[in-house]
Amino acid sequence: MTELPAAPPLSGITVVSVEQAVAAPFATRQLADLGARVIKVERPGGGDFARRYDTTVHGESSYFVWLNRSKESVTLDLKTDAGRAILEQLLADADVFVQNLAPGAAARMGLGAEALAERFPSLIPCSISGYGSTGPWADRKAYDLLVQCQTGLVSLTGNEHGSARVGVSIADIAAGMYAYSGILTALFTRATTGVARAVEVSLFEALAEWMSQPAYYTRYGGTQPPRLGTQHATIAPYGAYTAADGRAVLFSVQNEREWAALCERFLGRPGLVTDPRFATGSARVAHREQLNAIVAGRFGELDSDEVTKLLDAAGIANAGVNDLTDFLAHPVLSGRDRWRDVRIPGGAAVSALLPPADLAGTTARMDAVPAAGQHTDTILADLGYGPADIESLKAEGVI
Repeated sequence: MTELPAAPPLSGITVVSVEQAVAAPFATRQLADLGARVIKVERPGGGDFARRYDTTVHGESSYFVWLNRSKESVTLDLKTDAGRAILEQLLADADVFVQNLAPGAAARMGLGAEALAERFPSLIPCSISGYGSTGPWADRKAYDLLVQCQTGLVSLTGNEHGSARVGVSIADIAAGMYAYSGILTALFTRATTGVARAVEVSLFEALAEWMSQPAYYTRYGGTQPPRLGTQHATIAPYGAYTAADGRAVLFSVQNEREWAALCERFLGRPGLVTDPRFATGSARVAHREQLNAIVAGRFGELDSDEVTKLLDAAGIANAGVNDLTDFLAHPVLSGRDRWRDVRIPGGAAVSALLPPADLAGTTARMDAVPAAGQHTDTILADLGYGPADIESLKAEGVI
């Protein structure tokens, strides 16, 4: 007899999120993936401004489609008493409240963690900010690239000709991941102790954690890692080299065993294994230019397929340098059946990746991306509002 999939692990958990842009929606979408009911509160007359970042996905924003599947959308003007009253009703039955409003806005509306704890002692509030709720920069706005600059990340990316931003919203993603894991931890804590604890995450501190290795290197090494494009700043050889057919292949040597295998089975120069210029990891980094010349010379004798076969035979990790078209057709994604159809506003189906963490016996939730305010009437009806009440709220611009 075929075993039916278990209920999603967060079934029965309700999340109310006053969210916008990337960080908070990324956290709550992952909760929705696990089966939580996520009620997304948006502004009347347009909703989350990320809906208008671009129009590339059948008229919808690529950011919004990525971040907002499986949610319900309700529009509320939280600057009105009536809008805040509806939010309070939603929070009364919620398990988690997430917000990434502008600095100070949540507190002014009575939605700070301490105020919420007094009214809803079992609610887990999660605040996502730029630089934290206290400290000298608490009142500053922050966006992803600003935080990439403030943490020094931009000083590590690019090459000798200049710095570059990381090509995805990495500070937002980091903050969203820590908010997600913090909320899961708080839910576990509440389930085991009965205490609901607040979660606070800032974009700056999330990305600061990811900057720890180069920070250690700089503090104790006296200089920061250099910008080297696709070369690794502190490991060599580790980077992309161009084969005779013009295609780049990136490979990595992580230890002395792999270094010996590279010399003997790829470079065909076993004497380099004990050459004092290259015998240790630190020596190889110190003599990077000489080492790169040797590796590049060997690449220039082979086409990319030959390079890959020889590196594979030597047990050296390697990869072609893909563009996004290559990524979309990647055999791992198709071979492991990672794509699913998700509906977007208007009814079109788009391909979306399954969540990366597979939980045995369960199926990830992959429901539609909502239109702005799509569920407002239904949610208000569930709260006890009649048709006339709802029409009145619309006329007043509350919803």
